[in-house]
Amino acid sequence: MGKINPGVRVRVPASTANLGPGFDSLGLALDLYTWVEMSRSEGKTTFQLYGEELEGKGIPLDKSNLIYQVAQQVFARAGVEVPELSVSMYSDIPLARGLGSSASAIVAALTAANALIGSPLSDDELFQLASSIEKHPDNVGASLFGGLVVAYWDGIRAEHIKVAPDERLEVLVAVPDFQLSTEKARHALPKEVAMSDAVFNVGHSNLLVAALCTGRLEMIRLAMTDKLHQPYRSALVPGMAEILEGAADHGALGIALSGAGPTMLALSDRDGGRKEELERFLREMFGRHGIGVETRWLKPDTEGPRVEVLTETAGSGTFMQNLKGEIRT
Repeated sequence: MGKINPGVRVRVPASTANLGPGFDSLGLALDLYTWVEMSRSEGKTTFQLYGEELEGKGIPLDKSNLIYQVAQQVFARAGVEVPELSVSMYSDIPLARGLGSSASAIVAALTAANALIGSPLSDDELFQLASSIEKHPDNVGASLFGGLVVAYWDGIRAEHIKVAPDERLEVLVAVPDFQLSTEKARHALPKEVAMSDAVFNVGHSNLLVAALCTGRLEMIRLAMTDKLHQPYRSALVPGMAEILEGAADHGALGIALSGAGPTMLALSDRDGGRKEELERFLREMFGRHGIGVETRWLKPDTEGPRVEVLTETAGSGTFMQNLKGEIRT
């Protein structure tokens, strides 16, 4: 390992998981981002949080912070001691909305800490760490590798294959104005499911991956249906049942709960010509239940993390000034 770098800045994409039937095994990176700047501190560890998704959200500003805890796992794995850090962070990704905010933070901490000490850990080692921390590989895999990730984690080791999303795919997310913790969403699931439901999901998940790999977009509508988690979580998201049933009739290629929710995610053909109709439908369905919603048109991110090693002679500017032009307005 070489010397510790003066500092690093990383940008990590958001993600959506499951895509309907691919429970804990399918993840897609999206072009919302978390930025983390990290350097070794000569004094005590400090954190600077920026943006409405982070400020005032009760995120710890001491060594109990997730970024610090994950970074220390990287240092320990590499046999390096960096006990004090200076960390700045900004995020476009809404917290507890099913868009992989925790996974992007984990991946940002892993990639930043690794780059800070000269990148001694491979991408696979980072993936193993990320999966063991998150306890499933779909979100962290998508944020770490970009694109569509098909993955599994058996509690010991994670494996993945990255698929380049079809260039025609666009993603519409409808983000309700309430949070839903992953823990609460998981508690809604039964401990056992019928064999027929398991077989249903295996077939549909396989079909969805095949459709996305071959560009058979017309197959997505059928393939994105699910019986393992969405029926049990629909009570937690008012309007979800109606959206799942009707979105395809308003221009969606397919519709699903994004991760653990409450965000609803629709895949769309950029050439389909029904974007406004689909967006209006999602807003109306949530509105019928008195729920405000923010809709955003996104694209798959195929790059994964972007890492910049800072130098002592680099240009001046604050953390936020250096992000100007990158942040979604």
